[in-house]
Parts: sequence; C-alpha cells; structure tokens
Amino acid sequence: MATADRPDVPAEWLDRLDRIMAGLPRAHLESAWVGMRWRVGGATIAHVFGGEDGLFRITFRAEPEEVYALEHMGPPYFRTDWGLNVVGMLLDEGTDWDELAEMLTDSYRIQAPARLAEQVPQPGPPG
Repeated sequence: MATADRPDVPAEWLDRLDRIMAGLPRAHLESAWVGMRWRVGGATIAHVFGGEDGLFRITFRAEPEEVYALEHMGPPYFRTDWGLNVVGMLLDEGTDWDELAEMLTDSYRIQAPARLAEQVPQPGPPG
C-alpha cells in the first residue's frame, strides 16, 4: 500500500520479480515495513519499494567483491547501510531483468540454508 510519500511498486514489476523468485525453493513474498520482500525462512532475499523521491529500488545480498564492484559502477547500483553485503539497484524502464534475475538468484544462494541453495543450479560459463 502506498503512503503519501512512497508510491507503490508497479504491479507489472512485482509480477516479474515474483516469477523470478518462484523458481527458488521455499522463497515467499510478504509485505515489508515499506514495499514488499521475498524471504527464505527468516532471511530476506530481496526487498523492493518506492522511495520518497518517487524512484523505485530493490535491495539484495551479494558477495563482498561484487558489492564493491557494483558500488563503484554507480547508477543504477548503490550501496546501502543495511549490512556489509547488501547492495541496491534503481528500477526503471531500462532495467536489465535478466541481469537482475541472476543477482537475485545469487542473493538467494547467500541467504538460503545450504540444503535449499544446493537445489538451484549454478550458472554455466559464458557461451
């Protein structure tokens, strides 16, 4: 639900994100303090929300070297203060959904119990 200062994430984007997460064992969608989040057990995989500035963001977990790389790439990526391995991405009409799907799958592997993470295939080498 939108508040006066935070817009709702477009339903189309939530649907796209939910389709990505549907392939991850025991990942589930729930309301967050603002926006929506996907969790596995008690661990957050990703959190999507509209900001007070009208922009939309998604945050997720990444390995430390990837956080560092994304942080230094600049927009659409940004570093958060929510943990050492939490990074964010601005969502807009130009979002690369394939790249985001890979990053969310990696976030799942970081957050999920090992027995669940092992069920998600690792990406193969570039073709």
